[in-house]
Amino acid sequence: MKKVAILGRPNVGKSSLFNRLARRRDAITSDVSGTTRDIKKNLVTISEDREFELLDTGGIDESDALFSKVAEMSKRAAQEADVILYMVDGKRLPEEEDKKLFYELQQLGKPIALIVNKIDNDREEQERFWEFIEFGAENVFAISVSHNRKLNPLYRWLEQYIPPAESSALFIETDEDLSLEQLLEMQENPEEEAEDKRIKVAILGRPNVGKSSLLNALLGQERSVVSDVAGTTVDPVDETVVHGDYEITFVDTAGIRRRSKILGIEKYALGRTEKMLQEADIALLIIDATAGVTELDERIAGLIDKYKLGALIVVNKWDIRGEKEYKEAIQDIRDELKFLHYAPILTVSAKTKQRVAKILDQITAIYERYKQRIPTSRLNEAIQQAIRRHHVPSHHGQVVRIKFATQFASKPPRIALVVNKPELLHFSYRRYLANFLREQFDFEGVPLEIVARKRGERSEED
Repeated sequence: MKKVAILGRPNVGKSSLFNRLARRRDAITSDVSGTTRDIKKNLVTISEDREFELLDTGGIDESDALFSKVAEMSKRAAQEADVILYMVDGKRLPEEEDKKLFYELQQLGKPIALIVNKIDNDREEQERFWEFIEFGAENVFAISVSHNRKLNPLYRWLEQYIPPAESSALFIETDEDLSLEQLLEMQENPEEEAEDKRIKVAILGRPNVGKSSLLNALLGQERSVVSDVAGTTVDPVDETVVHGDYEITFVDTAGIRRRSKILGIEKYALGRTEKMLQEADIALLIIDATAGVTELDERIAGLIDKYKLGALIVVNKWDIRGEKEYKEAIQDIRDELKFLHYAPILTVSAKTKQRVAKILDQITAIYERYKQRIPTSRLNEAIQQAIRRHHVPSHHGQVVRIKFATQFASKPPRIALVVNKPELLHFSYRRYLANFLREQFDFEGVPLEIVARKRGERSEED
């Protein structure tokens, strides 16, 4: 698949063009220079099903250490791309730095276009556009992303380098030994089967606990900008790796601060993080081993509980933790994060890559449990065994009977109990049943929800 990279200096409209081509508000845009820092990717389709991967890069600016790293990654994206779109701000006079960067990109010998953005009308085009001819670019497009002006010529130019999708017929070879029922069963839910091999993992934590460093260590390459500046990551960054039979998509989210300290573009970042959590399967909660669990860590862990995600607690910076022993550190975390009691804990060092590889094994194991379904007969046997061990408490003399149990959802597992008086089944007994089922079936790393229903009663979620 062809790759198209959008490059340019800060605040020229790269993320706005990315959103326009992708037909969705995916990249965060703002008037703040340097909003985009990591490489953002999206699949884009233009005419005749021409599909390509679009890369939104951070502004090329080497004014300080953080932005120098952003610039370095942007230039690396240009080297990986097949087509380069270099954007400039049409409201300003051409700058020597822009010309220098454009000539540097021309040396890569790839199709390149100069995109003069913020040319909002014909008058501005007549007055300003000719000034950019001095770049000597063969392909120059005067556009306005915000006004959706004159983008069609750019699309037509891109079509030269993005081949249309090949149409292919689907042939099914049948085995004469298979019955009709077996063939139908094989074809019943192919999409659902394929989806079960795709895992979406959110990387969560406070600013500067090492989320981006951990993502880079997992990928074996520098994918996220890493800096000592808290709040370096703003846009959620996603990258997919293959591990065994699974495709694991990691999303490195912006560090979550206390609400009183969330300002400007970070408000958008927090909103994106919560939206992404609605689509995730598993969360990696990153704890800084040198600081331990803070009040803010507990609040972030509350998001994992809120969205009922599979969970793995990753204690980073273990190599510089100080004198704290393993058992003591783990017990402290368990004491502070009681509502994530089901989550396994792994100590790692993103810097030295100590035990980082084990994270992938843990993710696939947790996902298997996250999507598992317990056969109804086995589930009811376990519930009856639990009741024999500890009877259902009565309520002011009223007898509460559990008649039947069934799992009505997975990802996460959700179990309905058919009860004669569901409103009288105490939450502590439901918690007891959940813990008992965890003993009988392997639910490590997985939230387990038990609801009580009358016979025939359904909720909207059911």
